[in-house]
Amino acid sequence: MDCGFVFNHNDDSDSSVLVKAEIRNLKSKQGVAVQNPYLPYPVRIDDITIESEDKNLKTFKFVFLNPEDEEKFRYKCGQFAELSVTGKGEIPIGIASSPTEKGFVMFTVNKVGLVSSYLHAMKVGDIMGIRGPLGNSFPWGRMRGKNIIIIGGGFAFTTLRSSIVYMLDQANRSNFNDIHVIYGARTPGMLMYWDELVEWEKRDDINVHITVDGTDDPNWKYNTGFVPTITEQKAPVADENSMAVVCGPPIMIKFTQPVLDKLGYAHDKIILSLENRMKCGIGMCGRCNIGKEFVCKDGPVFTLEELNKTPKEY
Repeated sequence: MDCGFVFNHNDDSDSSVLVKAEIRNLKSKQGVAVQNPYLPYPVRIDDITIESEDKNLKTFKFVFLNPEDEEKFRYKCGQFAELSVTGKGEIPIGIASSPTEKGFVMFTVNKVGLVSSYLHAMKVGDIMGIRGPLGNSFPWGRMRGKNIIIIGGGFAFTTLRSSIVYMLDQANRSNFNDIHVIYGARTPGMLMYWDELVEWEKRDDINVHITVDGTDDPNWKYNTGFVPTITEQKAPVADENSMAVVCGPPIMIKFTQPVLDKLGYAHDKIILSLENRMKCGIGMCGRCNIGKEFVCKDGPVFTLEELNKTPKEY
């Protein structure tokens, strides 16, 4: 997801003209001022947490330099944003904080390319930009009053972490029935948000199942096995009031789908986030499409029913 490019905000290229036309179209439809989708909000790095034992996963907390920008940056769980570094480019990353967490916005970044490597070298107090929020969110209106199962793997757990924090918030918990979480990584040292995972597991209003592909740690007290296997063992059988939210590596998604079928989850109630397909954020570069769908603009959240109508590229 590390694009390694910089938009030229002042050019008159075809894509720039299209974006300007789209902005005018939005204004005319909505009757409101629209933030230029190319312009990032300035933010300061307020805190950095190392999430993995190889130090390639870091969580950044950002504070908006202008307090009014935090109010403008209204997002829902499941959306993403572009992290912009002047002179280096930008990368699309799922928002890991919850709208219920005030005063900051949080992202977990995997060190894989030019921009993410530069970001990993930055320090608390450094200034950069955030462009967004972008894309759609998880369907919170449909999820209200439902039994929810969250299934995640690897570092694609960011927007799922956002969702769990949101649902467990005191003001929101009564809006959802049973909540189950299945989260896995290759090894214990690759599991993110460890302190929160442990705290969630202790609660009686959420069922958390942590797993790793394998470990030689004799003190490991949680599950061992791939996420689809643990899902088959631990996930509840679906009823008409159940919905599943899935985000992870493509191979995990591929083998989790038949498990959910076996458990009786309807395809219109299986929600997938295709974070690995995100690119420019506004559907203009054309690199995120799956068939006629643009993941940045029409997604990144889709139902399995919707994706069944597209080429199997996800």
